[in-house]
Amino acid sequence: TAMAAPAACSKWDIREKVWEHLEASGLAEFPRPVRGRIPNFKGSLQACCSLRELDVFSRAREVKVDPDKPLEGARLAALQARKTLLVPTPRLRTGLFNRIVPPPGASKEMLRRCATSQGVKDYSVPVGLDGKAQVDLVVVGSVAVSEKGWRIGKGEGYADMEYAMMVSMGAVQEDTPVVTIVHDCQVLDIAEELLGDHDLTVDYILTPTRTIQTNCKRPKPQGIMWHKASPIFIPVSSEMLGKIPILKTLRCREKQAGKDVTLQDELPALANTKRAAVSNKKVMAANPQAQAAPGSAPVGQESDPVNPKSEGSDTITTVFVGNLPGSLRVSELKSALRELQVVPVGLKWQGAQHRAFLDYRDQGAAHRAVSSLQGLSLGGNALRVELAKSQRNKG
Repeated sequence: TAMAAPAACSKWDIREKVWEHLEASGLAEFPRPVRGRIPNFKGSLQACCSLRELDVFSRAREVKVDPDKPLEGARLAALQARKTLLVPTPRLRTGLFNRIVPPPGASKEMLRRCATSQGVKDYSVPVGLDGKAQVDLVVVGSVAVSEKGWRIGKGEGYADMEYAMMVSMGAVQEDTPVVTIVHDCQVLDIAEELLGDHDLTVDYILTPTRTIQTNCKRPKPQGIMWHKASPIFIPVSSEMLGKIPILKTLRCREKQAGKDVTLQDELPALANTKRAAVSNKKVMAANPQAQAAPGSAPVGQESDPVNPKSEGSDTITTVFVGNLPGSLRVSELKSALRELQVVPVGLKWQGAQHRAFLDYRDQGAAHRAVSSLQGLSLGGNALRVELAKSQRNKG
């Protein structure tokens, strides 16, 4: 049965609740624990089988299915129906897609193998950006989804990024249907205000017991923006470029086509302009990886170090966050900060010491962060949040 989402909760609260419920109710399947993953669940194969009954599947020639374990049945269905199966490379490390090519005359057993994560590695051919892919159906995993089509992933933004890249390379159209496959308990009410404008929505939800058509009218991401964050475009930082090589290729192509591909964090620091501060705040809010890397200068900080009184600059106020669980990743903390709309201009991560330091542009922002984060539970630990020692006697 569907759970009610916790009242006034963040995406992280919903994720934690789903992961916890799947484990506690014995519905979680290998790989476990399901926390931090697109969870595999009892009945995933059954839910994947309903894909064959969808018209959008029958009509599709090319199907893109994510590499997650619960979608193995969907990959198998595509191979058995002799469709072209594209699977994104995990975390986009080596490229965008692999096309799964079973050996000629493959037996049922062989096709089953090709649908597993090992098979995806063994029987795949990389598809470059000029691979002229024309994806007719997209199948993604979710941690939670609502009957209206709002989707919550595991918090790293790869599904949104993959979709935006497919739009940029012309592989999907505005009406390309998106399907997600989840357990019934992962279908719950999600407040629309939790959705970012660049979040991918879904058109069909398949569970072990039902097929839901969401009739979602909200526009899906419409591509990648290299520097300015526009609601329906996903912004890119140089940190992401380093992590996702294929973004570099895409950027070169767009540059050759005459587009401005300056990155957000390569823009010259604009002193005394409120505009830079505003656009930077928006990007930080929209982008998990836009925060400064530990120890580097905060992104887009416009203060003049020589003359701290210069207009448009404020002294940085630092917030201490303690009691971080050992299993927490910096991307999870960034995601929580983004959802609570208290994104810092700089972040110093000290995961081994179970703490982090967040730099805010002024005291007001720092106090807002303290009150928003106070008592927030991440990974089962209630965070300890206060102004850093060096700040407490100021003001």
